[in-house]
Amino acid sequence: MKARDSLQHLVDSLSKPLKLRWLLEPPPTPIPLFNPPSSSIQRPSSTRSSAPSSTQPPRQRLVGSMNCIRPNRVQIVGPAESDYLSDLHPDARADMMTRVFTAQPIAVIFSDGLEPDPEFRARAEREHTPLLGSSLNDQDLVEHLQHVLTHAFAERITLHGVFLEVLGMGVLLVGDPGIGKSELALELIARGHRLIADDAPEFARVAPEIIEGHCPPVLRDFLEVRGLGVLNIRAMFGESAVRETDRLKLVIRMRAYDSSELADVDRLLGSLSARTILGIAVPEITIPVAPGRNLAVLLETAVRSQILRIRGYDAGTDLAERQAKLLATDAPVWEAKYSAREAWT
Repeated sequence: MKARDSLQHLVDSLSKPLKLRWLLEPPPTPIPLFNPPSSSIQRPSSTRSSAPSSTQPPRQRLVGSMNCIRPNRVQIVGPAESDYLSDLHPDARADMMTRVFTAQPIAVIFSDGLEPDPEFRARAEREHTPLLGSSLNDQDLVEHLQHVLTHAFAERITLHGVFLEVLGMGVLLVGDPGIGKSELALELIARGHRLIADDAPEFARVAPEIIEGHCPPVLRDFLEVRGLGVLNIRAMFGESAVRETDRLKLVIRMRAYDSSELADVDRLLGSLSARTILGIAVPEITIPVAPGRNLAVLLETAVRSQILRIRGYDAGTDLAERQAKLLATDAPVWEAKYSAREAWT
């Protein structure tokens, strides 16, 4: 597990904006934000003896107000939950705390400047559950953590290619090694477009239909071009030539075609298909690579064409409909030509 995927890193990163503080001593070992396999959960056996070893923990949401029926990965205790616990009979209160800690949250956070009572604190220490506090109200805390944890828990993948922002659209440039992806990316950057990541962009599914891509920190700002070596795009072209993240909207595949394959390409619709990434179908356009072709212009045009498709217009479909309409009428060509014009004045 990477340190940045731990609860400790999350608290360190958000301690100032979310005003988080440890109410117990921070755990000495990193606590993973992601659900570990049941066999790797290192909890003292005495604290889990009441549950059969074959029972799987209930499915957990990311973060929310304290809930024992549908437990959250991070439980938030606000004024309402604190008052509810205080009003319970001691036996019912003990049962409620057992249900809270049996769900094995990675942390319990007290909002609104609340402090856990000695009984809750002692139970958390016994169960090795981190306790945190914040002066923010519970709703603000849930909203902020929901956004952060959604990205932390998102399904991820690393792909080989160059990720760019072209005409405001996130475009992943892929192709065989040595086909010219970096050279094309460099030309696009020189034309005013922006680099996000070269060679190994990372993508995360942050919503049902949204894939967001970014660059690993160690590769940020760098582009490797054969013959020139590694270039620092930020230092060479300025701040406007790079961007940290963008949504993936289009995949451009560079491919070398032979003459027979090129002849089989659909002349009306082009090489438009789809590539499934993290369970989402992303439009993919294949650009034939051949000497003398202006690939930068072709890629920009492909992006402009995809923007029109998103808006509901497809030039190939429009042309086919015009042809069908013309064939369906009995009027001669000259009549159709002049009837479309405005009246002469």
